[in-house]
Amino acid sequence: MANPTDIPIKFTELLQLQSIGVLENAIGSDSCTLESDHFVCVRQQTGNQQQIVVVNPHNPAEVNRRSIPGDNAIMHWNKHVIAVRLATGNLRVINLQNEQVIKDVIFRREILFWKWISERTLALVTGDRIYHWDVFEEKSQPIEASTLREPIKKDGEFDESKKWQITHYRTTEDQNWSALVAIQRKEDNSITGKIQLYSRTHQNSQVIEGQAAAFGTIRVEGNPMETKIFTFAVRSAIGAKLHIVEIDNQNPSKKFSKKAVDLFFPPEAVLDFPTAIQVSKRYDIAYIVTKFGFIHLYDLETGNCLFLSRISSKPIFVTVPDSDSAGLVGVNRHGQVLAVSVDENKIIPYILEKLNNPGLAVRLASKGGLPGADDLLKRQFDTLVAQGQYTEAAKVAANSPRGFLRTPATINILKNAPQPSTGMSVILQYFGMLLDQGGMNQYESVELVRPVLQQGRKHLLEKWMAENKLGCSEELGDMVRPHDMNLALNIYLKANVPHKVVAGFAETGQFDKILAYSKQAGYQPDYIQLLQHIVRVNPEKCAEFAAQLASDENGALVDLDRVVDVFISQNMIQQATAFLLDALKDNKPEHAHLQTRLLEMNLVNAPQVADAILGNEMFTHYDKGRISQLCENAQLYQRALENTDDPTIIMRNIVRTDKLNPEWLMNYFGRLSVDQCLECMNEMLKVNLRQNLSAVVQIATKFSDLLGPTNLINLLEKYRTAEGLYYYLGSIVNLSEDPDVHFKYIEAATKMNQLTEVERICRESNYYNPEKVKNFLKEARLTEQLPLIIVCDRFNFIHDLVLYLYQSQQYKSIEVYVQRVNPSRTPAVVGGLLDVDCDESVIKNLLASVDAASIPIDDLVSEVESRNRLKILLPFLENTLAMGNQQQAVYNALAKIYIDSNNNPEKFLKENDLYDTLTVGKYCEKRDPNLAYVAYSKGQNDLELINITNENSMYRAQARYLLDRADPEIWAFVLNVNNIHRRSLVDQVIATAVPESAEPDKVSVAVKAFLDADLPGELIELLEKIILEPSPFSDNSSLQNLLMLTAAKADKGRLMDYIHKLSEFNADEIATMCISVGLYEEAFEIYKKVDSHLAATNVLVDSIVSIDRAQEYAERVELPEVWSKVAKAQLDGLRVSDSIASYIRAGDPSNYNEVIETATHAGKDEDLVEFLKMARKTLREPAVDTALAFAYARLDQLSELEDFLHGINVADVEASGDKAYEEGFHQAAKIFYTSISNWAKLATTLVHLEEYQAAVECARKANNAKVWKQVSEACVSKKEFRLAQICGLNLIVHAEELQDLVRQYERNGYFDELIAVLEAGLGLERAHMGMFTELGIALSKYHPDRVMEHLKLFWTRINIPKMIRACEEANLWPELVFLYCHYDEWDNAALAMMERAADAWEHHSFKDIIVKVANLEIYYRALNFYLQEQPLLLTDLLQALTPRIDVNRVVRMFEKSDNIPLIKPFLLNVQPQNKKAVNNAINDLLIEEEDYKTLRDSVENYDNYDPVELAQRLEKHDLVFFRQIAASIYRKNKRWEKSISLSKQDKLFKDAIETAAISGKTDVVEELLRYFVDIGSRECYVGMLYACYDLIRPDVVMEISWRYNLNDFSMPYMINLLSQQVRTIEMLKKDNEERKAREASQQKEEDNTPVLGGSRLMLTQGPASATGSGLGVQPSVSPIPFGHANGITPQPTGFRPF
Repeated sequence: MANPTDIPIKFTELLQLQSIGVLENAIGSDSCTLESDHFVCVRQQTGNQQQIVVVNPHNPAEVNRRSIPGDNAIMHWNKHVIAVRLATGNLRVINLQNEQVIKDVIFRREILFWKWISERTLALVTGDRIYHWDVFEEKSQPIEASTLREPIKKDGEFDESKKWQITHYRTTEDQNWSALVAIQRKEDNSITGKIQLYSRTHQNSQVIEGQAAAFGTIRVEGNPMETKIFTFAVRSAIGAKLHIVEIDNQNPSKKFSKKAVDLFFPPEAVLDFPTAIQVSKRYDIAYIVTKFGFIHLYDLETGNCLFLSRISSKPIFVTVPDSDSAGLVGVNRHGQVLAVSVDENKIIPYILEKLNNPGLAVRLASKGGLPGADDLLKRQFDTLVAQGQYTEAAKVAANSPRGFLRTPATINILKNAPQPSTGMSVILQYFGMLLDQGGMNQYESVELVRPVLQQGRKHLLEKWMAENKLGCSEELGDMVRPHDMNLALNIYLKANVPHKVVAGFAETGQFDKILAYSKQAGYQPDYIQLLQHIVRVNPEKCAEFAAQLASDENGALVDLDRVVDVFISQNMIQQATAFLLDALKDNKPEHAHLQTRLLEMNLVNAPQVADAILGNEMFTHYDKGRISQLCENAQLYQRALENTDDPTIIMRNIVRTDKLNPEWLMNYFGRLSVDQCLECMNEMLKVNLRQNLSAVVQIATKFSDLLGPTNLINLLEKYRTAEGLYYYLGSIVNLSEDPDVHFKYIEAATKMNQLTEVERICRESNYYNPEKVKNFLKEARLTEQLPLIIVCDRFNFIHDLVLYLYQSQQYKSIEVYVQRVNPSRTPAVVGGLLDVDCDESVIKNLLASVDAASIPIDDLVSEVESRNRLKILLPFLENTLAMGNQQQAVYNALAKIYIDSNNNPEKFLKENDLYDTLTVGKYCEKRDPNLAYVAYSKGQNDLELINITNENSMYRAQARYLLDRADPEIWAFVLNVNNIHRRSLVDQVIATAVPESAEPDKVSVAVKAFLDADLPGELIELLEKIILEPSPFSDNSSLQNLLMLTAAKADKGRLMDYIHKLSEFNADEIATMCISVGLYEEAFEIYKKVDSHLAATNVLVDSIVSIDRAQEYAERVELPEVWSKVAKAQLDGLRVSDSIASYIRAGDPSNYNEVIETATHAGKDEDLVEFLKMARKTLREPAVDTALAFAYARLDQLSELEDFLHGINVADVEASGDKAYEEGFHQAAKIFYTSISNWAKLATTLVHLEEYQAAVECARKANNAKVWKQVSEACVSKKEFRLAQICGLNLIVHAEELQDLVRQYERNGYFDELIAVLEAGLGLERAHMGMFTELGIALSKYHPDRVMEHLKLFWTRINIPKMIRACEEANLWPELVFLYCHYDEWDNAALAMMERAADAWEHHSFKDIIVKVANLEIYYRALNFYLQEQPLLLTDLLQALTPRIDVNRVVRMFEKSDNIPLIKPFLLNVQPQNKKAVNNAINDLLIEEEDYKTLRDSVENYDNYDPVELAQRLEKHDLVFFRQIAASIYRKNKRWEKSISLSKQDKLFKDAIETAAISGKTDVVEELLRYFVDIGSRECYVGMLYACYDLIRPDVVMEISWRYNLNDFSMPYMINLLSQQVRTIEMLKKDNEERKAREASQQKEEDNTPVLGGSRLMLTQGPASATGSGLGVQPSVSPIPFGHANGITPQPTGFRPF
């Protein structure tokens, strides 16, 4: 095997399927599919459920398990789409992400093989045809692509063993060519194969010999087009070949020569053969995988073999190319998902060194851009140049890997090459080669384009750009720009030159692309400058572009104010408005000033636009007070109201209903509070009743619930608007539940003589007080009594109504009421008339006049019967029957009358079917029980009948009724244990009812009832009477079964007698029941009687538990199944030898698993061998062969074991070896593992046999970490350190094994050997972090002087937290700080440096570290540390800590230690933060230093200090400058008197005057004014007049001037004052005159306007329409409420007046 460091391939195990729960038996070609390296799909059986497991090999944690039934499943190449083949013939394609079925078709033909051949297409191979199916096309079906030819074609006459197995189906990308591969096992176990090659273009196919095939494309030198090739591999008896042939040649002059090269197979791999070919398009390499796990790499252009190695000890049954087209991915029988690809860094050196083929190395490096041949190519290039072969040198440079020779230097060399006598120059040939290959870099593109543009051949440049052949750069774009701006823009785009791209978009007018490009490129242009340019060129585009900038998803890209300024500067109000509307559409609070600006701009210039903006309610954050004022000025009163909460403004504008939209007014009142609404409505009625009444009524209607009907009624009554009250109440009465509202409306309607409305409300309303309304209507004495009748009828005041009408002698009204209004009230009316002793003739006539169908007869009978006057109804009832009335109540009443009069009632009850049997039966119970029985039996009133018969001891009648009724529920009721009459009833059933019956069904119901009632004794008595005595039921099998079942439960002694007497019972059922109740002998007797021998044996074995009797029975009947049952019982009883003898006698090996297990545990290996030999005659089961092999091992029959293993067997050899290994049979285990070449387990076994060298060799072959570990432990314990190091190097690359290895060496004290192993492992390709970490830990323990060097070299690859702990334990402080810093643990680094200052502290390093700590407490610890250790460096440290330090805390810390002067530079540096502690500390220092200038700057610029305390200190200072500062502080804090007093004290009059003016207080000013007059300072007096002009009262100035003769000094002040007064008076006068004129005009307009539409009476006008254009009303026929929330106008209903 090749040295792992020399092999030119990368070999990786991506996944172990068994580690994610895939069962071992599911890993095979039938159930495990691999269509790409994105998904492995496995179908497995878990219990009774089929499961599909889909896993991503590159991310083993991404496992998808689905319960999807199906025979096979394959995943899409890269989508979560699975195709499933169901047993029903359906082909179903499912999207696993959303569980949707993409396609489901029925395909009746048997599919032998299927595969994805493209992103959309599935290939289906049947016995004779191949179909292609586009699964993503709607309504698509599989389409026939080709047919199969002999011998691959399936033929029903062929022997099963000779069938061909289809292994591959390949197509080209365009699907013009396809190849189907099938293999067949020959008699000598060798594999032959056939490939059917099909051309769709030629519609022809050819069958060739081969076991694997693939299509591909390669790049052949000298041919600009890719060459399509077909490659296939074949191994036959004469040898193995790889064939490479061209298909679809497009260039006859450049034909690819066929290749046929030998495939090498090791001599021991006689039966090995190629199973798959995968073509790497990236490197033009064919990967050939064989059955035995070998991989071959061949160069497709030359056919040279590049590499051969074995990658798997298990067969790889499926492979696919990887996503990068660099290698392949495959799955072997062990469940390993393996990835193999070319090692880019090793393949070229390998070809050069091992294959010694420089030409191939150069060609492959050029194709794949691989390193390793650069020096060779550079020398070749230089040699060709030196020889003058510039064309060949150009080819070398053009084809150089990764373009390492394509440099400016190369271009200069070729440009300076001599011009050939004919043809193009060398440089142009070079450029042509590059263009043919695909593209040019930036230097080459510039050199090529320059002469092209000079020649005016711009079309070539456009062509190359379209083909993406040029390397774009800013230089190239600048070169093209003068010739074609759009082309230059395209170059700038590809070269990513943002500033020139944006300029190009602007220059070409593509403004809409600027923003998208800038975001994509991460470039921030000067958008304002762009806008200023665009607004002059294209204002509309400018607005659109500005809107894009403002509405960017990441926030506005420009200052919106500046954008508006750009538009306003050009007087583009419309564009500015459009921009702001779009930019402010999100209505953010931070845009409040812009919203205000937008509205102001339009209210001044375009009020209609502002009105529309406000109407759309787009903005809510603008200055509503300002906007409201502007709206009112623009006569937009509605908008003014919307934007103000000022009650004064609301009252001023709300009364202008003629200027307000009615619908809006309704909604506006919805925003006001209840009190505000009522105040506004009151103001509206108060200011203009005529104009505003209709609006007030509509508002009251809409907000009635909110404002309260009581408040609104009071408001309307306050202004005596009876019409308004009527219409308001009419609008809410249908929705209101307030009884007072309904009553007031009835009152109002009555007063307005709207009796129709009164009648409607009385009929429809459910909320008025009926008693109150009834009394009101009675007192009202209306001309029509219909409203009163309606109220009494609805609320059951019938007695009062009849009494009122009877006393009022309105008999006609009573008659009309029962005839026309409500005939259903006739019973109550009749009752009332009877109560007032009305004559019977009147009542009879009244009944005769009413339609009997509308009278509730039950109520009428009840009313009359309760007064003992039932007989008066007989004529009425008989007349009712005569008229054809079939009401049940009529018959009930007649039945009662006939019963009472004894008028042949029994005949009536039996013959009549229309009366209520329950009612009449109840009526008869006390009068005649027999009549009650007749009624109840007729109506099947079961419970009532049972009660009446029980009460009267009528058991015989009850028994006959129950048997005839045949109702299980009724039987259950009467047979209940709580029924005291049960025994009497049962006697009558047995004695009378059953013998009389001839109906089997009804008797069966009775028997079941006895059974359900748990009356076994009575049931047996009943059944014996039916069965044992001659009767129609004697041979009834069901009854015989029931009798025997009952006897088995209740009287077991009778059962054996019944078994002999009866013959129609169900033997299986009765025997099963007997077993369940423990009657095993009876069950055995039943089975014997019916010759059921196996069942009888089961009873003996399972129930009676007599194996001896069972064996005797088996000898008597001599049946194989009986012997099998006996053998199983003997085995369960651990009579192993007897059991095996019985199994052999039965010839039954089916229970081999249990026999093997039991015999193995019992040590009966000799018997077991005999049994297994018998079993192998009929079975070929792995478990049997495995047990036989292990039995040989246990018996130490190793020669027999080897013979067995060399013969044909299906034993699980590996499992046998594992078991032999576990039980200590190591020689046998060695035989097992050797036979299957399981190097891993063989190595472990050899360790136990102390064959260490051989164990290492086997471990190398196995390459398994567990094996290496076991061998390593054994070698270390035997001090075989050379072998141990080999094992260790293979172990330490596995991080999980590293700790155990380290502990083993340390436990044995081999420290240097451990370090040697770890150091040797650092150079491995798979070296990981754990190795570097453990080496560092080992060095810290045993060689601490080498730790820092190790850390500096490998800190990026060390587990730093673990290494930190090791350094702490070893007291390596500089190393510890180093690790903390490189792990970003700055807190710990700083603390460590302070704690171990002698070893680890250094000022500049500490300063760099401390600023990065997260815990700021470390700052203060550092300050204390420096204060104690390095006080001179404190200022430098504080400078670094300033951004994050708590300055107040620092000041307190240094004040406490009395070291404030030490940090003065720091304090001055942080004073701009204006912190109180800092200001106080600085001020104290400055006072102490008497630096008044700096102190003045401090107190003026930084105000966070205690001003009073500082001023009090300063006013006592000896220097006047400090006292002046004190006065300034007092002035700043509004202590005017104190400040002025200090200024006067020091003669600082200017300061005093300024203080007085700033104070704004008249008394302070006047006091200072008089002070100056008192001291005679006239200049200061005049200065006061000018400085405090607005604060000095004129009378004070005149007084002082007169008293102190200062008129000349005061005259300028007086003149200015008089001028100002005159101007103010003129302005007020003008405003007053305008106001009076406006009020007079308004009053005149109001006087000429009617209240509601021109008519002073709303009664004649009707209710207002809510749908009109204004607030006016329209005439109406009847007064209907204004409008109702439900949209339905109430209509008058009821009877016409009489």
